[in-house]
Amino acid sequence: MGGRAYGRNMEMKLELVAVPVTDVDRAKEFYVEKIGFNADHDHTVSDEVRFVQLTPPGSACSIAIGKGLTQIVPGGLDNLQMVIADADAVRAELVGRGVEVSEVDEQPWGRFVHFSDPDGNRWALQELPAWSAGAGGDGADPQG
Repeated sequence: MGGRAYGRNMEMKLELVAVPVTDVDRAKEFYVEKIGFNADHDHTVSDEVRFVQLTPPGSACSIAIGKGLTQIVPGGLDNLQMVIADADAVRAELVGRGVEVSEVDEQPWGRFVHFSDPDGNRWALQELPAWSAGAGGDGADPQG
């Protein structure tokens, strides 16, 4: 069952995902120094609210860590996903930065590398298969 096509007025772009953490400074250091995110903003609004916005290089969507931003339990996010160009190269870079990262997981729909932040929020990095439209292919899976 397909969704109803909407006009340009209904275009939506994901901008920000809150990632729950226990120690904001530790998480900021991990995402910036170990994973390579850009630190966009770090504002303490009040004693109850601190907002830190971090953006993966090349991404239009950012994450927000901080205090008073979400009621999700720290470590409660599972399988946040980013697309990467080369799973082997990214894995090697992360290992070189001291990140505990999985081996490359080969699947028909891509090659994956997994890691968790210090609170246990889990990430998947996906290298799209060459046939994928997202990787510049025609979108037709040669396997079926």
